[in-house]
Amino acid sequence: MKPATLEFIKQRFTEYYREGHLIAPPSVSEREWGFMYFESQAAAISMHRHMAFSAKRELFDYIRNVVPAHIYYSSAYYAEPAAPTMGEKRWYGADLIFDLDADHIMKGPYHLMLSKVKEETEKLLEMLTEELGFEKRAIRVVFSGGRGYHIHVTDISIRSWGSRERREIVDYVRGIGIEPRTIFSRDAQECAGGWRSRLQDVMEEYLAWLKERSANEALEHLTSIGGIGAAIANDVIKGIEDMIGELHRGDVPLLLRRRGVKTILSEKNPEFRRRLEECSARADEPVTTDTKRLIRMPTSLHGGSGLRVTPLAVRDLPAFDPLIDAVVFGRREVEVEPALTTSTRFLDNDYRVEKGVTERIPEALAVFLCCRGLAEIAGGRSIAAG
Repeated sequence: MKPATLEFIKQRFTEYYREGHLIAPPSVSEREWGFMYFESQAAAISMHRHMAFSAKRELFDYIRNVVPAHIYYSSAYYAEPAAPTMGEKRWYGADLIFDLDADHIMKGPYHLMLSKVKEETEKLLEMLTEELGFEKRAIRVVFSGGRGYHIHVTDISIRSWGSRERREIVDYVRGIGIEPRTIFSRDAQECAGGWRSRLQDVMEEYLAWLKERSANEALEHLTSIGGIGAAIANDVIKGIEDMIGELHRGDVPLLLRRRGVKTILSEKNPEFRRRLEECSARADEPVTTDTKRLIRMPTSLHGGSGLRVTPLAVRDLPAFDPLIDAVVFGRREVEVEPALTTSTRFLDNDYRVEKGVTERIPEALAVFLCCRGLAEIAGGRSIAAG
């Protein structure tokens, strides 16, 4: 990164923090804090942690004086958060955190990745509130400033949960361990909604997909599933309409007695499993099970994008557009030298910058591209990587 680029980014971050945009998380003094700094490319990848602040004023003063690239705090609550070892910190609880990262879901243009991960976040929120009973008032949604969203569940009744209890929650939302034949075999009233409803929808979609295939394609697909021969496959093909009707009537026991159906529902059928996986909320399991995780501070800036780590009420997520609503810098034009030819959607416009061509672009976009290593401020020497 060129000195001019580094100075440009630090000036913009300094301006943002000194204008008083920060909001501290609850219980500042009981959290461990961690920071990553701008000084050099080598320093930028090093986390400085085991820090503590007695009050939000002390925290804000530190941020405004140092101007970090990234700001993190612990999901955990400690009696001694600045202690150098976890044992000495004396853990006594942690918020329940979910992390959804677009990199784990799809590859593609940045704005499309953000759209897809938002869908996954909405799916997870519905599971947490409608199926698992968490109150919306105990949930905070945060755009990470990068490629995803964090969900903080701050209900005090679950604060003392260990990794095992948290793993059960994340396994549920991800559909890990879901056994379709077992769920379908249980009484419909006993397990209505939730995964039973999703399984019925997936089975109906799968049968409709199979019905659209030619006879040869359907036969080839079914016989590729271990345990299904040509005779059973032909019975399945002939019975598709009846099976769809049984699903609509809720007559799942009759459906399960049909030859081949239990095998179709099993792990031997990757097509069905793929469709079932799409119903899950693809949260990052290690983040949720970690009772001592550091998570980005809402209202801070993301040093890899210049976007605001944006807290949201659950009701505000559907209308939220991170490439508009998480942008904090202005539209005055800045000259940059693109490191790559890049097309991106930003501030409700489509932009394209060409490698080797000095471009004049809005300051907000310049911060975004420079933070991501896609451009340099025009002029100046490069800083050698450390």
